[in-house]
Amino acid sequence: MVYVKYISAILAVSFLILSGCSEKDQAEDHSQKNETAPIQNEEETKEKVKPEEKEEQEVAVQQIKQDYEVNTANWKIEPVGDENKKVALLTIDDAPDEHALEMAKTLKELNVSAVFFVNGHLLESDDKKDILKQIADMGFEIGNHTYSHASLPDLTEQEQVEEIRRVNSLVEEITGSKPRFFRAPFGQNTDFSKNIVEEEHMQLMNWTMGYDWEKGYQTKDALIDVTLNSEYLFDGANILMHDRKWTSEALAEIVQGLKDKGYEVIDPNRIKS
Repeated sequence: MVYVKYISAILAVSFLILSGCSEKDQAEDHSQKNETAPIQNEEETKEKVKPEEKEEQEVAVQQIKQDYEVNTANWKIEPVGDENKKVALLTIDDAPDEHALEMAKTLKELNVSAVFFVNGHLLESDDKKDILKQIADMGFEIGNHTYSHASLPDLTEQEQVEEIRRVNSLVEEITGSKPRFFRAPFGQNTDFSKNIVEEEHMQLMNWTMGYDWEKGYQTKDALIDVTLNSEYLFDGANILMHDRKWTSEALAEIVQGLKDKGYEVIDPNRIKS
């Protein structure tokens, strides 16, 4: 009987020792998994969130009825059906330079929208990328205005490809969506660049009027006056503006003046691409 108890005691101690070792091994194994799991989850999140954000943005655009189009014969914005003809589109080139964010905030306060056409070389710093992201997050359309603002007819075909597609990649990386609209510097398209734009599923867009690049209109009051009283301010006006100090200062009064004249400042999301 004593011998049996002795054997039982030895077996019990052995079991406890083995159990302790097993629990320690399991604890070390969980510890190692916990060190690597957050990294894996973070990478999985990065891979999953971006496509979801992109899809949400694309769906948001699709949900807006696109009942206007660009007439490429005269660059007017025209209704597809029986929508309001008395509309004007605001477009802002050379963003994001020094005043784009301020202009976006002004437009947001006035509850109107615009297309911000960006130059890729202005997106080289993190600060400018952040500004563009803020503008996009406010709901503004981001357009492609080439990387370096070069005259496309002066470039080789390969250089034209790089000027256009490089900006699309940058904008998609920053905002989650590629541009739907393309505006060539100086309005100078080529047959080759038009093909690239079509392959990228973008809509060509020039303008019907614009004055802020002319020396005689580079003050707030002069720009307001010429914009609101121009003979080219008509139904479907496609208004060219730039990321400039005087334009930023004049913007609110230009918008109000358009409204006073009965124009609806159209949301670019309503324009087909």
